[in-house]
Order: sequence, then structure tokens, then C-alpha cells
Amino acid sequence: MDIHYFAAARAAAGTDREQVDQLPGTLGELLDARAAAHSGTTEAGMGLGEIFSRCTFLLDGRNSERSAELSGVRRLDVLPPFAGG
Repeated sequence: MDIHYFAAARAAAGTDREQVDQLPGTLGELLDARAAAHSGTTEAGMGLGEIFSRCTFLLDGRNSERSAELSGVRRLDVLPPFAGG
């Protein structure tokens, strides 16, 4: 799966995208694993796990909740709230 991080999520992850080959069953499990794997923070000191709690997640372009199954999913977009429209 390709994970694309935007805005504050990109800052905390230290990258704008990454490839994950070993997928857990649900989006929530994947988010927990990615938060544990990245120790960076934003300029405001927020870690990736904190940012995830405020994000919208798109699995193959569809808005998804933490309980969403990952089987067959090819792309995850991590979208924190954006300021300025």
C-alpha cells in the first residue's frame, strides 16, 4: 500500500509518502503501527499519533474510519485539517 501524508502528517512522519507491504487487518491497526514507527514531531511538538486523531483518511479515494478493512486497498491518503480553505 502507498501511504501519502499531507501537511502536519507529512511533517511528523518526516516523509510525504511511504510503501507498506505487510498490512494488518484494519486501518486503525495500520495507523497505530505507523505512529509507533515514526518518532518525529511537527514544529508544534505533535507526534504522528496525535495528528492521526484529527485526520480524515481516504482509502482508494473513499472516506474511511479506523475500523475499515484493508484487504485489496492500494492507497491511503492522510489528510489533517487544512487552514485557509
